[in-house]
Amino acid sequence: MAAFTKFNTFVEALAEKAHNLGADTLRIALSNTSPTAATDTGFLPGSLHPAPAAANGYSATQATISSSAQTTGTYKLVLADVVFTATAGGIGPFRYAILYNDTATSKELIGFYDYGSSITLASGETFTVDFDPTNGVLTIA
Repeated sequence: MAAFTKFNTFVEALAEKAHNLGADTLRIALSNTSPTAATDTGFLPGSLHPAPAAANGYSATQATISSSAQTTGTYKLVLADVVFTATAGGIGPFRYAILYNDTATSKELIGFYDYGSSITLASGETFTVDFDPTNGVLTIA
């Protein structure tokens, strides 16, 4: 499983009410351009991190919130896995799955997964962004 890296700006955006992680529309976009956790800010799919063309089964896909809750002062965000299925022409290449808040005014970045090398899906192949159902995408304590 690829490790999750949060964008530094996520912390400030959270503190300044840009996110309602329990209700906002969160999306996953694929990109072959390396994100920079320390300096990247708002996300406009296709410009800051060019994604594969919105075709052949690909578009930035909504991540379904499984749970957004705190227990004994620790908040945990759990998302359902996102599956991309390539159709005629395939999807890719991509190396990164970028999680961002589509509801926020600036499409605020949350974090990304680095899969280590570029991936291209042929027609009929699938790619799953496997969110950890036990530990969640992120915790805040």
